[in-house]
Amino acid sequence: MEYLYLFLNSFISATLFPLGSEALLLYYLSIEFNYIYLLLFASIGNTLGSILNYWFGLKGEYYLINKKLIKEKSIEKYKKYFDKYGSFTLLLSWMPIIGDGFTFVAGMLKYNLKSFVLLVFISKFSRYCFIIYGYFLLK
Repeated sequence: MEYLYLFLNSFISATLFPLGSEALLLYYLSIEFNYIYLLLFASIGNTLGSILNYWFGLKGEYYLINKKLIKEKSIEKYKKYFDKYGSFTLLLSWMPIIGDGFTFVAGMLKYNLKSFVLLVFISKFSRYCFIIYGYFLLK
């Protein structure tokens, strides 16, 4: 059941809702849960939360244009830049606050979903690997 809690916590923390999953991960490591399962549940939950952000961005574009908060011409301009450099920014999707924004913008700009999922998973998985490695290194 604790793995499910970590999964849900990781999922929510990857959305635009401010929450962190690292503390729960470290707690579960400290009471000796299987670190492989923790890594997988946290990474998958966090990636799925980012996919939800992507979807919000995808559907939010229509709203932003209709409310005249952003111009369609601007979206096309940003899309060119994101297509060129987006993969690099998505590798930073693990970062608190701004990473969520990157995933939202990727959806708004209709970035390739397969590439998005791969890059975001690599980013999230790497962060959790680093945290787990650091925990065992300092233990």
